[in-house]
Amino acid sequence: MKREIVKGKVQQHVSMRPFTSWHIGGEAERLYWPLNLPDLQAFLKTLPPNEPLTWIGLGSNTLVADSGISGTTIITQGALKEMTLTSPTQIRAEAGLSCAQVARFAAKNNLVEGEFLAGIPGTIGGALLMNAGAFGGETWEKVIRVETIDRSGTIHTYPASHFEYAYRHIKGLKDGEWFIAATFEFVPGNGQDSLAKIKALLERRAETQPTGEPSCGSVFRNPPGNYAARLIEQAGLKGYKIGDAQISEKHANFILNTHNATAHDTLALVHHIQKTVQAHSGIHLEPEFKCIGFFDTDSMCKLD
Repeated sequence: MKREIVKGKVQQHVSMRPFTSWHIGGEAERLYWPLNLPDLQAFLKTLPPNEPLTWIGLGSNTLVADSGISGTTIITQGALKEMTLTSPTQIRAEAGLSCAQVARFAAKNNLVEGEFLAGIPGTIGGALLMNAGAFGGETWEKVIRVETIDRSGTIHTYPASHFEYAYRHIKGLKDGEWFIAATFEFVPGNGQDSLAKIKALLERRAETQPTGEPSCGSVFRNPPGNYAARLIEQAGLKGYKIGDAQISEKHANFILNTHNATAHDTLALVHHIQKTVQAHSGIHLEPEFKCIGFFDTDSMCKLD
């Protein structure tokens, strides 16, 4: 999906469909795609203190309302993209980099144990916000410090110990601050072996997941001791469809936008999965994606 946006310039009423991996959602009232971190700092200083702000990386794990997003939406992917080796074992990566870029950069610098990052279909900013994981690894296991930015454009640095993290969850990020970078600690090793492992992991993911189709990634968190995909499949829901939103035949924990799905269709399907799985197995599935632009996110984005 083409994105005809000028970086460094505020755009009015921009469709969010090209900025989300689900290709779903209405318009951003205003959208800003910064040139780099200094440009973002300068831009934030120009905003009124009560301006609603929304941050989007790759737009995975994100569902934007059909009515769109009020206020200003900031795109970090392709903007906050600096990455440096800050010590023989440490990498500083800005929030707009894809997790796969960081995994490969580590391997090319003969650092290992970051291969799992290649399986996270999002940016470093999103991975920090939800402690994203893949192939048995989690983002915050490798973080030693992070940088945030506040509404005035001021940058703050915190040690990883400032935050508490668990499965797909973190605590400690202050209101009015957003992640802009993290420093990771990896282990010296054989970079070629690491690149080969990354390739094998991605091939495995492509074999088992609908990686080339519009989705948000995994829709539901895995409940303790079980897998969401297994529960959905056991409930007989593979291939079930509402509008153009369909449960993948390849992996039941993926909902695909088969043509022109709406957020309304997608949420209706999410709720249908929850009710059906609950009735079949007694287990409540908790969504993993984030709702943006809805009026009531506490009840999983009500279908108003």
